[in-house]
Amino acid sequence: MMGLYYWDMKYWLYILPGLLLAMYAQGKIRENFEHYSKVYNRHQLTGRSLAERILKKYGMYDVKIERIRGNLTDHYDPSAMTLRLSEDVYDSTSIAALGIAAHEVGHAIQHEESYGPLRFRNALVPLAGLGSNLSYFLIFIGLMFYGPLLRLGIALFAITVLFQLLTLPVEYDASHRAKVLLRDGVLDASEMVGVEKILSAAALTYVASLLTAAGTLLRLLSLGRRND
Repeated sequence: MMGLYYWDMKYWLYILPGLLLAMYAQGKIRENFEHYSKVYNRHQLTGRSLAERILKKYGMYDVKIERIRGNLTDHYDPSAMTLRLSEDVYDSTSIAALGIAAHEVGHAIQHEESYGPLRFRNALVPLAGLGSNLSYFLIFIGLMFYGPLLRLGIALFAITVLFQLLTLPVEYDASHRAKVLLRDGVLDASEMVGVEKILSAAALTYVASLLTAAGTLLRLLSLGRRND
């Protein structure tokens, strides 16, 4: 499918804004993480100890915390009720580590409180997975051989775009929660500057993904109308 897109110059025009924003956001994440991973918090809290402190405050004693390999692989797994922190975050006392750990704890709190957008997004996971895996195949067959499959493929791809759209409020809310938690006696104003920069750059990556997916959808809709 990407081979087909490679020769479609209009497709690249549709997704160019998202690609440029993604490149900018990834560059800012690397730049800010590299800088603030060398700036340490005054309380000498590690990513793990901060997570434990917040989870205890919320009475979430059943949430486990694990160390995982990789760089920026941190995430909260609601099915296992496990907060997984990367090696650069788990034992680090850096400002970057605390910002990332607090963001992931924010997701755990969302799950605990049954945060509406998160529940809606999670309900779409099976359909979004199906759309991601099957839509390109159906679109290719539809463009080459059988038009009705093109419309089905576009509909499935639209679900993945909706999933990414719902991801935005979930991620922004987790970042907002992280900032509130860190301002509550953990970091001072000067330390919060680094957290703000890291979380803002991370949020841009989700906006970029949505813009790229939306651009792809618009191009597919254009092709669908042309094939009618």
